[in-house]
This record gives sequence, structure tokens and C-alpha cells, in this order.
Amino acid sequence: MWEWLAAPIDPDRVHEVGTQLSWHARLMVFAWGGCVPIGILAARFFKIWPGQSWPRQLDNRTWWHIHRICQYGGGVLMVIALVLILTAPPPTLSPQVILPGPHAWFGWIVLSLALVQISSGVLRGSKGGPDEAGSGEILPGDHYDMTRHRLIFEYIHKFAGYAAVLLSIAAILTGLYQANGPNWMWLTLLLWWGLLLSAFIAFQRRGMAVDTYEAIWGPDKEHPGNQRRPIGVGVRRLGSSDSERV
Repeated sequence: MWEWLAAPIDPDRVHEVGTQLSWHARLMVFAWGGCVPIGILAARFFKIWPGQSWPRQLDNRTWWHIHRICQYGGGVLMVIALVLILTAPPPTLSPQVILPGPHAWFGWIVLSLALVQISSGVLRGSKGGPDEAGSGEILPGDHYDMTRHRLIFEYIHKFAGYAAVLLSIAAILTGLYQANGPNWMWLTLLLWWGLLLSAFIAFQRRGMAVDTYEAIWGPDKEHPGNQRRPIGVGVRRLGSSDSERV
């Protein structure tokens, strides 16, 4: 069993990629297989934190801090991994080890989507809403007023984010095959992704994918964003009927 786990997936090829390429792979897997999915789960399912007395307690930003740390952390790891692969020496072993192909294509697409995500996050617009100082004043903002600027951000950020994660799976698997990774790596990744998928399904079935706007400002229809349908597949609004779910 141990010999099989340590053996490469393709017994006819070697598994020797060198220091820089091995660290490129490790960092990319940790970024896109770990940090980014965890950040997405936090953003999708924990806008209302467990134990939070919503709607008496609004705008718990724990999910936001987790999401931001995970995505920024993944971005830093991604940049380091990119530098490693671009500065790696030419392969001295079998040319089968490193060849341009599907892995490179998927990788550049994922990196492009990551750049879109970072750019859209920086350009997401102002927040606005009831004055946090308690003055009762309603401050204008792209998010509170759900301006066109904010709507564009919501659609791009959400759908490009999910697309990037799905394509990153293809990038990781094609890279692992290209490097002829051992069987234990494949099993570990499949078990981890199975755990993430199971958590996603469980949280979704429990109705934890709550609209960001409502989680922040509550269910009152006086808030302009609550007069729109939630943005995102499977996202619901607690103060709305099931017919308003998307």
C-alpha cells in the first residue's frame, strides 16, 4: 500500500521536477486549493455568523475578514508561485516533465480571472447606509443604493470568482499529471475537495447563503437594496418569500 501511494500516477514517467517547480506547485495548490475556497465558503455562508442575533445584530464582519485574509493570502502565494515558474531553469530531465499544454492554458486563465477579482474588489465602490455613529442619517453609497456601479461589481466578482475556482481545479489536476505526481497527492486532493463540496452542500441546504445586503442592513423594505432580487444562484433573502430566491 505504501509503495503504491508513493508511486507516480504514470509508472512510465519519472516524478522529478526540481526545487522551484515543486514549490510553484505547492504554493499554487495551497492558494487555490485551500485559501481561495475557504474564503469563498466564508463569504457565501457566514454573512450571518453562528450565534448572531440577526436582525437585532447587523453587519457582523467576521466573514469579511476571513474572506479578505484568505483571498489576499492566496494572491500573495500565487504571485510567489508565478515568479518561481517564470524563473525556473529549463528542465534537464525527460521533456515529458514540463511541457506547455493544458496546464499552462488553465493556469493563465485562472491568473487572469484572479486579476479581475482583485481589480473588481478594489473598484467595488462606496458602502453608504445608516450612519454608524447613530445620528440617524442615511449616507449615500454604491452598495446601499445598489447603483449600477455596485451591480456590475456584484455580477463580475461573484461569477468570475466561482469560475476561477472551478478552472483552478482543472489547472491543479493537469499540473499534477504533467509533473506525474504520486498517488497520495491525488487522493489527498480528492478527499479535501470532497470535504469542501460536502460542506458547501450542507451549508446550502441549511439556507446559510444569505444575501449580503440583507445581512448588513436587515430585512426592512425601506432599504433600496431589499427591493431587488438577491444576486447569485441559490442566494436567499430571509425577509423575503421563497419566490424571490435566485
